[in-house]
Amino acid sequence: MDFKKLVPYFIAVTVFVIASLIYFNPVLSGKKIKQSDITQFSGMAKEIKDYRLKHNDKEPYWTGSAFSGMPAYQVSTYFPNDFIRSIDKLLRFLPRPADYVFLYFFGFFLLLTALKVEWKLAILGALSFGFSTYLIIIFGAGHNAKAHAIAYIPAVIAGVLYVFQKRYLLGFVIVGLAMALEIYANHPQMTYYMGFCLLILGVVEFVEAIKKKAIKTFAKQAAIIVAAMCLGISVNATRLLSMKEYADYSTRGKSELTINPDGSKKEASKGLDKAYITEYSYGIAETFNLMIPRFMGGGTIEELGESSEFYQTLKAKAGTKTARDYSEQVFTYWGNQPIVEAPAYIGAIIFFLFFLGIFLVRGKLKYWLVAATIFSILLSWGKNFAGITNFFIDYIPLYNKFRAVSSIQVIAELCVPLLGVLALRNFFSSEISSEEKGSALKKALYVGGGIALFFMLFGSSLFAFEGLRDSQYAELPELIDALISDRKSMLFNDSLRSLVLIVLSAGLLWFFLKNKIKQLPVILVLGALILFDLVSVDINYVNKDDFTAARKVLKPFTASEADKQILEDKTHYRVANFTVNPLNDGRTSYFHQSIGGYHAAKMGRYQELFDYQIAKNNMEVLNMLNTKYFIVGADQVQFNPDVNGNAWFVQNLKIVNSTNEEMQALDSLQTKNQAVIKGDLVGKSFFEKDSTATISLIKYDVNTLTYESKASQEQFAVFSEIYYKNGWNAYVDGKLTPHYQVNYVLRGMVVPAGNHTIEFKFEPTVIKTGNTISLISYALLLLVPIGWFFFEKRKQ
Repeated sequence: MDFKKLVPYFIAVTVFVIASLIYFNPVLSGKKIKQSDITQFSGMAKEIKDYRLKHNDKEPYWTGSAFSGMPAYQVSTYFPNDFIRSIDKLLRFLPRPADYVFLYFFGFFLLLTALKVEWKLAILGALSFGFSTYLIIIFGAGHNAKAHAIAYIPAVIAGVLYVFQKRYLLGFVIVGLAMALEIYANHPQMTYYMGFCLLILGVVEFVEAIKKKAIKTFAKQAAIIVAAMCLGISVNATRLLSMKEYADYSTRGKSELTINPDGSKKEASKGLDKAYITEYSYGIAETFNLMIPRFMGGGTIEELGESSEFYQTLKAKAGTKTARDYSEQVFTYWGNQPIVEAPAYIGAIIFFLFFLGIFLVRGKLKYWLVAATIFSILLSWGKNFAGITNFFIDYIPLYNKFRAVSSIQVIAELCVPLLGVLALRNFFSSEISSEEKGSALKKALYVGGGIALFFMLFGSSLFAFEGLRDSQYAELPELIDALISDRKSMLFNDSLRSLVLIVLSAGLLWFFLKNKIKQLPVILVLGALILFDLVSVDINYVNKDDFTAARKVLKPFTASEADKQILEDKTHYRVANFTVNPLNDGRTSYFHQSIGGYHAAKMGRYQELFDYQIAKNNMEVLNMLNTKYFIVGADQVQFNPDVNGNAWFVQNLKIVNSTNEEMQALDSLQTKNQAVIKGDLVGKSFFEKDSTATISLIKYDVNTLTYESKASQEQFAVFSEIYYKNGWNAYVDGKLTPHYQVNYVLRGMVVPAGNHTIEFKFEPTVIKTGNTISLISYALLLLVPIGWFFFEKRKQ
């Protein structure tokens, strides 16, 4: 092996490690980043982690601490024989979140090397991609899975490009391994968007194959790519099968209800509600903040300095201290999205190079990258471009399973810097004439610089600059006028900033074209300009202030007086925390079995139970969920004396024929004596009352719940546990016994007369099935390339 060929890779890895650690330097002193989603996740996963510690890393696959119980598949699960997890851990050797940024860099570097980009340019391109503002700001919110999935997308595309370059074995191995890692990252939305990017690439390659009359070759290449992807996907079979199983029962699945909570007719849907899907839709004009950072005021909240109109106006009205305090958090964003952490800034210089690529790069790669970028931006507009968005929601498979359509801009985040680097490669190439380079440079300057100049000169007169939250300042109208003035200044200043950076970059390339400066200094200076451009924006939104002591991240919650009071009760019960939105609350799950929780894909029926019953303060429903305590303040707890307990016997089964009737029956159901069931599954609807009958929970172990029952005659028991047919089995004295879904979300079963032990065990068959498929796929992913390699050797 020629080790000299590996030197550029060692240099690249070293640069990427240093860049990652410099930006997130607090990790070197052991600090961890504060992430709101991860903090909530800590609450959701606490019971699961405690179970692992208690049972020597055995997996529970279920958690009872959130939403009255749900599968742990999408919270925290370690699947058996998950070898790809070990590979991922090997690649993510840096402290979090520096590990993800390193993956950004390294994956994009692999993609550029697949396109035969010289290593110095590939390092520049990788840094440009990895420091793109959107890819950094998602760490502040805790979207680690999203970052993880985005980081592996370039590697998957690199493998696909190798196959189209007829380097079949290398392409097969990279596609298979990278796809396995991509699926492992567990962010289906990002993987789905990657599919669109690859589909557009496939269409471009197919058209090229038609032109060259090479359909057979294209078919062979497509088959190799699909085969490798299938293996990469199937090594994650356990993860995917469990996800699919749960998704059907989650809010991503189809609801059987055809009425709204008020009784009106509900619009039929097989996925999420359109309004929910498009809630975060990028504004059409807002797109310009991809190259002008604070085009629309930056993030939802920005700090305005003492020179701002806002500060000066408030100072004149209320004094210096008030002005200083209120100027630290001002609603500067004036777009229509509910919340914006920061602008999704790709970079003024990067966009200038993208325009240069449009005029200088030739062939199918340019068509792919430009088409994918436009496609990404159009779909990110969501409800602001309703025609195409509604078409995709209604007719494109799985599109209605994901919300926040603005995040499809990740395709542009990848394609824009990729074409920009290809533009630089061509600009440095001796195969393209100076005249062609000069013409392309001028056109790119006219387009990029022209956009920045236009908004610098005329932006203040084009828009109203009025924001969604301006009413917060309604008591002092002068403040709104001052804020509008500051928003105009932001647009002007950042347009000027982008213009200067574009002119400097164009000038640098012009000097190279005129042989005034060599290629390496151009790359170094341009790289410095790009890093300044991106990092100076990034650091306004994610910086050392977002880090804290590791202990505060590892143990993010401290028990309140209310929590301490409740924890004195050592029985099994649930808690409702109404000081927050229970459906966006992971904290309560950290200490208690909660009726709420924090998850993007809640169980569909449970969400409906909240919307249709708990939202109407139906105490009978809260009682049947075993809600023994209500937190109504940090130090205030209310005890519920009417709680039904863990299990109870009912006399009457109310048999209904539809899901609508099932939900409506809960409006007036006396849950201690009645239960509602859809369909005549039991064979009888009345059970003789036995005043001496008892049923009680004697052991709770997440995966196993054990009850003892005593009754002189047959009874029907209702359990305050969530019904989930794909896994929970009921046993009476060790014998498998049918149980049913009652009261819309709970379990019920016929209990024979006498003394009995009843056990519910979570025994999901999907784990065993998935594990078998995964092991076979791992074997094929290893053996196929080895066999292929020796076959090729033998042919030679």
